[in-house]
Amino acid sequence: MPHLALYTFGVLKSPLAEPSPLTREFYAAGEAVYRTIGQHPGYLARAEPAQGDRGVLFGADWGAWGEFAVPAWYDKGRTADTTALAATLSLWTGLRPAFDAVYAGLHRAALNRRQDWFERTRHPSHVLWWLPEGTVPTWQDGVGRLESLHDHSPAPHAFTFHRAFTPEGAATRAGDQAE
Repeated sequence: MPHLALYTFGVLKSPLAEPSPLTREFYAAGEAVYRTIGQHPGYLARAEPAQGDRGVLFGADWGAWGEFAVPAWYDKGRTADTTALAATLSLWTGLRPAFDAVYAGLHRAALNRRQDWFERTRHPSHVLWWLPEGTVPTWQDGVGRLESLHDHSPAPHAFTFHRAFTPEGAATRAGDQAE
């Protein structure tokens, strides 16, 4: 049975290392969201650095998830002091569980605050794609598919929750998918 990969990417208004109240709020919300999502039905795994270093993305050991990568349009810092982005890479059993986790509960509350934390861009903030069971997506996979989604319309190899596809390539809606 295929699994679903989800890559999210956003450019923050300020670096992760900045000690502002908004940065602290973002971290606090993120930690709570990760705990909740990690217990959501259909959640399989997410990319985490081996050392668990908060705010360290570039140069961290991500194991099977590969070297950390970002879209070409990211033009801010790449050091622990200057990085101003949030990215996730996760694996799910299906479209409906991922949709439910993203658009409900703590994550939904965090999405409602995204204008406080993230810059507005003309780029997509997430991309989904199917992969064979047992396959671990890499950061580069996510970046490539997000860039493809930006350059082209959603398609079976790179799509969104609102313009989704089944593993067989048929158009669908995330809310219509049952497990």
